[in-house]
Amino acid sequence: MNVLIVNLTRFGDIVQTQPVVSGFRDQGCRVGLVCLSNFAAAAGLLDDLDLVLPFRGARLMADLDLDWRRAVRDFFEFKAGLVREFMPDLAVNLTPSISARLLAAGCGAAQTRGFRVDGFGFNADSGPWAAFLQLASADRGASPFNVSDLFCRAAGLEPRDARFSLRRPDSGALARADELLSGRVPSGSAGLAALQLGASEDRRRWPISHFAELAQGLWDVERVCPVLLGSGQEAGLAGRFAARFQGPVLDLTGATDLAELAAVLTRCRILVSNDTGTMHLAAGLGVPVAAIFLATAQPWDTGPYQEGALCIEPDLDCHPCQFGRDCERNEACRRAVEPGPVLDLVRPMLYGRAPERAARPGLRAWLAKRDRDGFMGLESVSGHGDQDRCTWIAVQRLFYRRFLDGKGFSGLRPRAPGPILARTLVPALNRAREMLGLIIQQGALVAKNPRPGFKAKLISNCRRLKGLFQAEPRLGLLGALWEFESQQVPDRMSGLLDLAGRYLGLVKALAGALESSGMEIEGTCQSQDAGKKGLIREDMR
Repeated sequence: MNVLIVNLTRFGDIVQTQPVVSGFRDQGCRVGLVCLSNFAAAAGLLDDLDLVLPFRGARLMADLDLDWRRAVRDFFEFKAGLVREFMPDLAVNLTPSISARLLAAGCGAAQTRGFRVDGFGFNADSGPWAAFLQLASADRGASPFNVSDLFCRAAGLEPRDARFSLRRPDSGALARADELLSGRVPSGSAGLAALQLGASEDRRRWPISHFAELAQGLWDVERVCPVLLGSGQEAGLAGRFAARFQGPVLDLTGATDLAELAAVLTRCRILVSNDTGTMHLAAGLGVPVAAIFLATAQPWDTGPYQEGALCIEPDLDCHPCQFGRDCERNEACRRAVEPGPVLDLVRPMLYGRAPERAARPGLRAWLAKRDRDGFMGLESVSGHGDQDRCTWIAVQRLFYRRFLDGKGFSGLRPRAPGPILARTLVPALNRAREMLGLIIQQGALVAKNPRPGFKAKLISNCRRLKGLFQAEPRLGLLGALWEFESQQVPDRMSGLLDLAGRYLGLVKALAGALESSGMEIEGTCQSQDAGKKGLIREDMR
């Protein structure tokens, strides 16, 4: 079977597609990828691909404004070439844009998974996981699942079967990397530490002074020499680093293409990075990763897909912040994570050891770890496993997984968050439960007697349900998901009743879990002492 994956996004997202590619290859499929032409080099880093089809999306959009007929012609020429080279049996679209949806719909595949359109051109995702993927990405702090796991489930694959192993650099790329490093590594050096100074936004970037102080500690104590990575546009950051750092530094900003970047990473003992594509590249190459997540970046969804990777975020109630909002605290998160504690966490990783479990001022530190179902989770090494934020994420991971898979909730006994959070969430869930019960009653009435007045009340209450969810920020994602799914049910009334029944089961189960102490959930948000109450364990039997 030929499987065509569509991913019209950026470098990091393409790299995070590797588990989907490998998952289909392990099933014996031939796998092709459509990506934007300017990221074709990134697609070349993926393993198990049979074909990469670069798509000139920017040119197509420009042509739509200049001459729509030329744009249509170019699209059909691209489609004809695709069918000629790789006629897909299955299309898997991981990009929710309308252009990607139309491309997936027009590629000739008999089946499409992920983000789709119906016969009228409206959104028609292949299942709840795809809808969850789209909506969670817009609400920071909402998704308890790693993006690579969401990609897998949207594609119909199980994360337990996922492999995140990128293509190893070839001999030519390794030779060029060694040439770049040759003669520049100081005598007496005990190896290299790669530093990615830049980020997609300045507010998501750890201060240069902090990177320099961290590197100073690595050089003075461990004799590990810093290697600066990044694009040519980040040369100014490298210059500022060199002005602060007292010791040898290898500045490779702007000096490597992606294949050479991968090769340089394999010559390093660790990468310390902001939340970047380089972070995902290092994780897929098996290079130890320590990543710092600031502002809108948070490790639960965009963290490195590598067990043992270190994720660091500020210990602030406001983190992560929402997209499109000005910071009211003058970007305090950038100052909260200080270099001294980060150095203490990173040093053991140079020798293949996990960081010591201890409280760290100003930060929350996590190690990536798969749970029993293969989903990537996070384990606290800074004593934050018992906090309400963490236990609520664990509850969501457990219940949302069952909900999105269309399964029941029997046998799930999570340890509930603390009483303060429970007192907030349980009343909100009970209000939603009452509204869902009313919607089901009204829907049954409308099915028997479809009077306009009855329909109007039903529609009004469906909208009110969204508002009830979104009145509690921790349940806002359910409100968006309810609105999205309720507008897409195929058989309007019976489909709506089935959907309301699913949501009613979820809110009942969540409310019951929050009201009881129960057993603990395994695999994510484990505390620093697995024998105490912080360990969260799932009892599925």
